[in-house]
Amino acid sequence: MGAAESKPLSTTMWKAPGPSGSQNLLDTISASPETDASRERLTELKIQARVAEELKKIQQKETEALNVAHEKLSAALNDSEDSGPSRFTLGKEVDALRKKLEERKQLRPLPDSVEGARNEVVRCLRDNDRRPLDCWQEVENFKAEVKKLEQTWVNKVAS
Repeated sequence: MGAAESKPLSTTMWKAPGPSGSQNLLDTISASPETDASRERLTELKIQARVAEELKKIQQKETEALNVAHEKLSAALNDSEDSGPSRFTLGKEVDALRKKLEERKQLRPLPDSVEGARNEVVRCLRDNDRRPLDCWQEVENFKAEVKKLEQTWVNKVAS
């Protein structure tokens, strides 16, 4: 047993059909003037064109969304204007009233004694910017001058 083979060996082997299709492809690639770098560049250009196209689509969608938002906002502003003035018109009215109020103010110049005491306080505070408590005397002098001014006004109004 085992001395003889159970199957005779065949001398024929299976072979795939010849590389006729792939050989043609290799021949066309070899004969082509394109190099790997040029093929890569073409591929890169195609990718860039596709990305640019997609960006345009996205920008158009964003523009449309922005236009819709503007339309909604303008519609909301129109509705609010019907119910009352907008904040812009109110701001303009407040500015106009503020100007009128400033024009009505009739400030008289301060007397020289009060102005001098005020300037002394400012000078002292600038000189002693790290130690403002050193200016207590100048502040007291200013208070006294203001008190005199108030007293003269009260006397003028009361009489």
